[in-house]
Amino acid sequence: MHRDELILRTRQLIAEGERLDADPSLNALQTWLQLSDDLLATAWGTMDRYHLAWLMVGKPKGIVRGREMTGDEEAAYVREVASQKTAALRMSLDAVERQGMPFRGETGGVGPGQGMGEVPGEPAAGPAGEPSPRRVIPLDPDLQSRLDEVRRAAADHAGHAADGEPATPAQRRAPRPEKLQH
Repeated sequence: MHRDELILRTRQLIAEGERLDADPSLNALQTWLQLSDDLLATAWGTMDRYHLAWLMVGKPKGIVRGREMTGDEEAAYVREVASQKTAALRMSLDAVERQGMPFRGETGGVGPGQGMGEVPGEPAAGPAGEPSPRRVIPLDPDLQSRLDEVRRAAADHAGHAADGEPATPAQRRAPRPEKLQH
């Protein structure tokens, strides 16, 4: 799939999600969800139930169980699910269009802005340690001095306990809440 095709199809699905919000239909929602799932799976890969549950896509707050939904409940359900999925589509569009992220089903080469860049303020290295011809954006001087100070403080305390002795593995771990300890 080419980048332009992904952008176009994602925009079409976002527009359809907005139409569903204005004129809710459960049948249209089901078709739209399948189309959007297929597009997102092609671009980014399939999501397992854990990820979908984490995103809360398709898990409305006031779900009706054990009976038919009323017309108002069905409309509210369609709007809520369409709103959640449209938000996920907007994130996908932003990632591919503005951020230029590579996507799983991409064909036709690497998009603009892709690849690994340098850390701002760090010297860029080219082949054999030579300076890179690419421009590096410097950090704000005040931010750079604060960052340097924090890095020095962290280096002073790295790998040491409070008494200045080397830390044991147990001391290097983050503390665990009591209810998680066995």
